[in-house]
Amino acid sequence: MKLELKNSLSVKLLRVVLLSALIVGVVLSCAQIVYDAYKTRQAVATDAERILDMFRDPSTQAVYSLDREMGMQVIEGLFQDKAVRMASIGHPNETLLAEKTRDLKPSPTRWLTDPILGQERSFTTQLVGRSPYSEYYGDLRITLDTATYGEGFLINSMIIFISGVLRALAMGLVLYLVYHWLLTKPLSRIIEHLTSINPDRPSEHQLPLLKGHEKNELGIWVNTANELLASIERNTHLRHEAESSLLRMAQYDFLTGLPNRQQLQQQLDKILIDAGRVQHRVAVLCVGLDDFKGINEQFSYQAGDQLLLALADLLRSHSGRLGALARLGGDQFALVQADIEQPYEAAELAQNILDDLEAPFAVDGQEIRLRATIGITLFPEDGDSTEKLLQKAEQTMTLAKTRSRNRYQFYIASVDSEMRRRRELEKDLREALVRNQFHLVYQPQISYRDQRVVGVEALIRWTHPEHGFVPPDQFIPLAEQNGTIIAIGEWVLDQACKQLREWHDQGFTDLRMAVNLSTVQLHHSELPRVVNNLLQIYRLPPRSLELEVTETGLMEDISTAAQHLLSLRRSGALIAIDDFGTGYSSLSYLKSLPLDKIKIDKSFVQDLIDDDDDATIVRAIIQLGKSLGMQVIAEGVETAEQEAYIISEGCHEGQGYFYSKPLPARELLAYLKQAQRTHIGVL
Repeated sequence: MKLELKNSLSVKLLRVVLLSALIVGVVLSCAQIVYDAYKTRQAVATDAERILDMFRDPSTQAVYSLDREMGMQVIEGLFQDKAVRMASIGHPNETLLAEKTRDLKPSPTRWLTDPILGQERSFTTQLVGRSPYSEYYGDLRITLDTATYGEGFLINSMIIFISGVLRALAMGLVLYLVYHWLLTKPLSRIIEHLTSINPDRPSEHQLPLLKGHEKNELGIWVNTANELLASIERNTHLRHEAESSLLRMAQYDFLTGLPNRQQLQQQLDKILIDAGRVQHRVAVLCVGLDDFKGINEQFSYQAGDQLLLALADLLRSHSGRLGALARLGGDQFALVQADIEQPYEAAELAQNILDDLEAPFAVDGQEIRLRATIGITLFPEDGDSTEKLLQKAEQTMTLAKTRSRNRYQFYIASVDSEMRRRRELEKDLREALVRNQFHLVYQPQISYRDQRVVGVEALIRWTHPEHGFVPPDQFIPLAEQNGTIIAIGEWVLDQACKQLREWHDQGFTDLRMAVNLSTVQLHHSELPRVVNNLLQIYRLPPRSLELEVTETGLMEDISTAAQHLLSLRRSGALIAIDDFGTGYSSLSYLKSLPLDKIKIDKSFVQDLIDDDDDATIVRAIIQLGKSLGMQVIAEGVETAEQEAYIISEGCHEGQGYFYSKPLPARELLAYLKQAQRTHIGVL
């Protein structure tokens, strides 16, 4: 196709660029001229102010002394400036002391500059005596002729306009040459190649036909290229459909759209590699429906397919906790839970799925309930490969169905038993406080300065109606996880403060009560208010309640913890750091936090006689506490040798079975009374 000159993109571009450049040059030049006019008017006013300032003092002296000769000298001085047309000195209500006027300067450009700058402009300043006699004597008035300013303004305007237009045109011409070199000439060469290409050959992409460019070089290029792209689009679309269909058939379940076993194996391979590198657990859950064959026979296979789709959607709702989800075939699904810390996390997911299945599914106007059995395997405990984990999960699920359906089962029986007991304890824990299953015991704390009982530590105990005594290290993490620790912690604080009040009323007025705070409690915003209220309700003196916090609890959010500790100290409570030496043990945070006491962990105390490393650690902690001005107490003291060592190193207090095991309140009271009658006293 031959290109006509009138349709050439180069010609059109040249016209548009030059016209645009001319318009821009004119507009910008006019704007600059307007701005220059404004600056010229400002210059007139500035010169007037300068002249008035220069002649204000001699004018004031002349009018004050009524010296006409001096006034005329001032006027003559003003007229040395060619722009001054009129000047006068005097009081406005009296005869002027001196004045002079001359004609406007003739100028051929006044017809243009006078409307812009004004023919003349008058300025006045008051003549006032010096302080303290700030008396008004009259005015100094001048009138400036704008002709001189106008001539300069016109010259500048002409220069601005001509140079602006020329610059714009030159820039436009340069831009045209650049565009012509970079765009139109390459396009002409491309056209020569495109017109010789077979339209059935592939190209890169579909090109839009730009409006206004139908007959120029770009239009020819687009029309020719689009003939090729139309064929490519058809062929590519068909090829992609075929590839996508093959890929979906090979890697995804046709009914649910979930990954199939082959795709799951690829995903799980990658998950296991990542988990092995960071040493995290992975849980594989195999979900099998109970008696799904019977459901198909009772309702129809179409209804069964709808139930499988509904179940797939239900499992997708847990995708935020999953690393992979797939349909293994038939009524079996697999879920992969990556990066878990403890087996109970997999148990929670399995139980959530079973709980979700309690709600019936609506299919064709009928409500159908599904039941499922779930087999669970763990990486790395149950296997280190995808094949082993999937195989054992399916075996565990099948075995669980033969025993009792609608449940989950771990591959390792001990883990399964542990998870079930944990779940039962968590459920019972929610009712334990209401059912009065908790009670407190108290362990004495001995001052080594005078061998007296100075405090007791309150320790919570849970007596389960079936399992009996449940250790705190088992139920406290559960309480922190399900949120009941807040209510339990407030109950402990209340009972401890109440008991301390009773002991104070019985004569042990200087006895101190220590209470442990969990990490969740420490970061609870209401804790300072609760402690303050309890101290007021039970009328406890300042520093009689000691709150113990752990290193790990402090470091989770040290800024918030520091604020809460400050609030607790303002209420009158002492702050002790518990289990010191087992966590960060950082001098920097010890200095920055409001702490009163360091408590040496019993794991260091119990072996310090036989283990030089433990002895060194204990000695270092004692010295650190003393250097920071803190009290140091050792827990877990069980022998006289241990007591002798920590006393020799300067430890202030001790606690442990060497003095007494934790006792109920009544027995602790008897212990306190007995201590008064022996070598151990009570403050």
